[in-house]
Amino acid sequence: MSPKVSVVIPMMNEAENAAPLIGRIVTACADVEFEVVAVNDGSTDATGDELLKLAREDARIRVLQHPRPAGQSGAVHSGVRAARGAVCVTLDGDGQNPPEELPKLYGPLLADTTGKLGLVAGQRVDRQDTASKRWASKFANGLRARILKDGTRDTGCGLKGFRRDAFLALPFFNHMHRYLPALMRRDGWEIAHVDVSHAERAAGRSKYTNFGRALVGIYDLIGVAWLIKRRKTQTPTEITPDG
Repeated sequence: MSPKVSVVIPMMNEAENAAPLIGRIVTACADVEFEVVAVNDGSTDATGDELLKLAREDARIRVLQHPRPAGQSGAVHSGVRAARGAVCVTLDGDGQNPPEELPKLYGPLLADTTGKLGLVAGQRVDRQDTASKRWASKFANGLRARILKDGTRDTGCGLKGFRRDAFLALPFFNHMHRYLPALMRRDGWEIAHVDVSHAERAAGRSKYTNFGRALVGIYDLIGVAWLIKRRKTQTPTEITPDG
């Protein structure tokens, strides 16, 4: 039987966080049929070994391996493509996104009877990051919101839930995970937002710098704005000969 929910986790050099994080995910999702799809994104530490150990102990845990790092969006995309659930939820592999928040993401999607809800986006409150990281994020989110008008204050939050089919219909590009609200709205889906908590990193270190995010963000923002302007504006209805 296919699970209802697939929890997709991109992980790069997170050996110390793997077991505690997945253990908390298993507990948090106990109320639903689920699977965990952990994507080892070209790690050079023991992340792959830790994940395989967990998979041997629990058949609900699946492990994908990238031979070289593909980036967070690439890892998420690989995980969603392999997922068996109609609803996917994501969280970062560093432990800063509390797994206990996951039901807030998949709950509204499983309960949706309209077929219109495409994305539930987590919005971090009381962020446990450095002042420079919070400032950079606030500036980037403000600029993005003014240009894309996606109605989301925090697209960098790794906690997101979405319909698998809606996600896979989106155009893929690196860093797309930061623009899911705008891309989903572009395709006509409704978006919901939920406040989620945030934790300090327990082990390891961040793989990205604020300057690096800013550089790629400029190009991404221009590209997404272009995609929105070039969206398809009409949807056909089938007309049968007998009316």
